[in-house]
Amino acid sequence: MIRVLLVDDQPLLRGGFRALLDLEDDIEVVAEAGDGREGLALVRRHLPDVALIDIQMPGVDGIEATRRIAADPALAGVHVVILTNYGLDEYVFNALRAGAAGFLVKDILPEDFLHAVRVAARGDALLAPSITRKLIDRYVTQPLHTGAGPEPAELTNREREAVALVAHGLSNDQIADRMMISPMTAKTHVNRAMAKLHARDRAQLVVFAYESGLVTPRGR
Repeated sequence: MIRVLLVDDQPLLRGGFRALLDLEDDIEVVAEAGDGREGLALVRRHLPDVALIDIQMPGVDGIEATRRIAADPALAGVHVVILTNYGLDEYVFNALRAGAAGFLVKDILPEDFLHAVRVAARGDALLAPSITRKLIDRYVTQPLHTGAGPEPAELTNREREAVALVAHGLSNDQIADRMMISPMTAKTHVNRAMAKLHARDRAQLVVFAYESGLVTPRGR
């Protein structure tokens, strides 16, 4: 059973998302909150698999809530998905850098919304190749890496290759095909890279790959 927490300051939207989720046999909404502060308390109480958090709320917003969840080792199993009205923008990118697994635009189709919740619960990033390219082109091309974090040299050659392929939006099966290894081995390379880089999920691997210079956007 996938356990979901909803955090949004708009009761109508929150109720709509809950109605969709409640119809699914494999998904349970464990709690909902109207602001980030309450949401954080409920995350710590219920330890959901997926926390759907609105990015813009009064008080503690989605970025700050994501940052606090990512910083708490007790919440390592919570996958944050940002809810936004506007698609990929600077706020969403900052949430990804803070530790969000991905983001959803609020006018998403119901079937895509449900699929995204299941993807996030598996620990996969909600970053399709097209979204990854937009993220790279609009934000990661700027010199954001400070040098204070882990460097690519800490990875093995195979781990570096796997991270680079993740940064291009490939799934584990596609990485396995490209590297001519089994999907399980591909997953192992990705998981070990995440552990070494202290990345919560694949979205952070994408950000790291470009900020560190492991992968260079086309045209640079």
